[in-house]
Amino acid sequence: MAKLTKKQKKINEMLADFTQPTSALEAIKKLQEIAGATSKFDETLECHMRLGIDVKHADQQIRSTTVLPAGLGKEVRVCVIAKADLVAAAKEAGAEEAGSEEIIDKIADGWFEFDTLIATPDMMPKLGKLGRVLGPKGLMPNPKTGTVTVDVARAVKDAKAGKVEFRADKQGMIHVPLGKMKFTTEDLMKNFATLADAVIKAKPSAAKGTYLKSIYLSTTMGPGIKLDAKNTPAEVKEYVG
Repeated sequence: MAKLTKKQKKINEMLADFTQPTSALEAIKKLQEIAGATSKFDETLECHMRLGIDVKHADQQIRSTTVLPAGLGKEVRVCVIAKADLVAAAKEAGAEEAGSEEIIDKIADGWFEFDTLIATPDMMPKLGKLGRVLGPKGLMPNPKTGTVTVDVARAVKDAKAGKVEFRADKQGMIHVPLGKMKFTTEDLMKNFATLADAVIKAKPSAAKGTYLKSIYLSTTMGPGIKLDAKNTPAEVKEYVG
């Protein structure tokens, strides 16, 4: 049996009272306490949900976005591909790069100095040839995530403000970052509530039985704490109404 490190022992001691599922608020407070005592860098709070859906069925797949009110605590580099009349609007909204075919050529040559790629519908046929390159990196614009739109200014502002995508994987799991541990407890709680509310509202009508199977909050290099998923909807209402 592997020997526990001093850090692992300390974490176990700090989690001694967390043997049962708890509220999101208490989990965040404890994870901040642990991160402050054991981490040498500003970790990210992460949310992991297991949903009662069968993603093999098209009518039970989940993919959407939401804007976290407190953001993610990091600079998001945005690139926009649009015709000339919208390039100026994209740059005014804060896009680091904006252009037309020349941007597509740069990407084809191996340029990826951006975190979010936004495109107008009329540019998608030209961008389609890069699907094999952008797809695996999770950068391909998609109408479901609001990254294929004519309102490029709003899309840029949303991306900068902390827009996150949530998508169920083959196991019906959703994994989403919620911000830095240096955030206030209130800000992290608001971010969690906003995400949970969006996931709850995205429940497919075809899904049967328990929808929120399990929810864990964890940090980048730290432990995970299980939430009381049955009480999560009620806790969320306190923050998002």
